[in-house]
Amino acid sequence: MKLVPQLVLAAASLTISFATLDAKSVSAAIINYTFSVDSPTTKGNGFFSFDDSTFSEENPVAVKSLNFRFDGDSTIYTEQDDINYPDFPLVYSTLFSSGKSSLGLDYTFNDKTNPSSSIRYEIIGEDFTLFSTTSTSGEVVSGTVSYTRVPEPITLAGSLLACGLGLMMNKKLISVKKVKA
Repeated sequence: MKLVPQLVLAAASLTISFATLDAKSVSAAIINYTFSVDSPTTKGNGFFSFDDSTFSEENPVAVKSLNFRFDGDSTIYTEQDDINYPDFPLVYSTLFSSGKSSLGLDYTFNDKTNPSSSIRYEIIGEDFTLFSTTSTSGEVVSGTVSYTRVPEPITLAGSLLACGLGLMMNKKLISVKKVKA
């Protein structure tokens, strides 16, 4: 019968943990995302964050921080490389072609590895485009962009706490069964 108070304690701890997680998530102001670009000619990965305190479906917000790098290239592109900085890049709510509602990034930047080239890159929602700014007949290369939200540290801590409590209770239950046997 010593198991019942421990189960109640574990359940209470878990409930408080989830209540705390919900409260923290609601008040969170900085949201982090990773994104990947995939096209026939190039691939890359990036990270951006934004303040969601003024974000809504009707109100896109400026990116606070952005880092992007093409695979195999050491050049890092930041939010300051957007051709319309500081008004861009933007984060906005969009509906992807798959029907999934998600966030999208509006980010347009020039090729930094070869500044004299006329190559420009554009990320708009789920679309990635590489094009020439000087040639109207230039070949346009297109690809896709995918986004993944980065969990907040408190969410990870709460998950680890819940798993740890579960493992402790499982070991305790096994030891109680061995004593009774």
